[in-house]
Amino acid sequence: MSVDTGDELDLGPGLAGGLDGGLDDTSVSLWEGDEGGLEHAQRHALVTLLKQRFISARTHPRDWQVLVEHERVLRSRLNDLFLDLVVDRVREVAWKRQATSETGSRFPTLLYDAAWSREETLVLVHLRDRLRAGAAGGESRVFVDLEDVLEHVASFRPAHATDEAGDEKRARNAVTSIVKAGLLVAGDHEDRFEISEAVEPLLPLELLQELLEALRRANTEPRATEEEPEGAGLFGDHAAADEAADAAVQAGE
Repeated sequence: MSVDTGDELDLGPGLAGGLDGGLDDTSVSLWEGDEGGLEHAQRHALVTLLKQRFISARTHPRDWQVLVEHERVLRSRLNDLFLDLVVDRVREVAWKRQATSETGSRFPTLLYDAAWSREETLVLVHLRDRLRAGAAGGESRVFVDLEDVLEHVASFRPAHATDEAGDEKRARNAVTSIVKAGLLVAGDHEDRFEISEAVEPLLPLELLQELLEALRRANTEPRATEEEPEGAGLFGDHAAADEAADAAVQAGE
């Protein structure tokens, strides 16, 4: 289930590192035969945009500053790859997404959907709510406790779900995945996290409402069989749950 851009580019080990080698940030030609038109700092920002789900002023301050100063040229390079650049200057977050044709036809893509699980989706929905509530209360940084997140996910457990230990394990794994994605930031306390400002723009209100409605329908539909399919997870193997997944994918488009 994908709820954010969800799209990542597999650049391979050859492009994963080596970007901080002390090169001259004002130089355009970086090696013999280099015909690229971007400076080193611009290329660094471009590669970071391609590799990461998002960049922000807090998580990637140098790349964010380069993006702000050179948004047009970076957008142009992404457009050459059939990608669009989305910039939220209020929250200081930027991310890429697959460009769509005005005729509805699909462009070639370098991206693949990195799908979120249903438990991960519920965690993200809760984080968005907490982030908005904290901002409304004047908080510049919003934190959440692990136990609070686990209780929220458990509140969506349907009556027929009896594997509480398995459900909690999946919920904990969901939190771990979201930490790795950078949308939860670990702090000094093991069970307390800061919510990234990127959560809200990557999970717009329309999608949030659609997801919650689909998840509620999944929980209230009658079971197809007496035995819950192995690995079905928190919501069983219902069509409404699949509908939630389909709705979530739209956030990455």
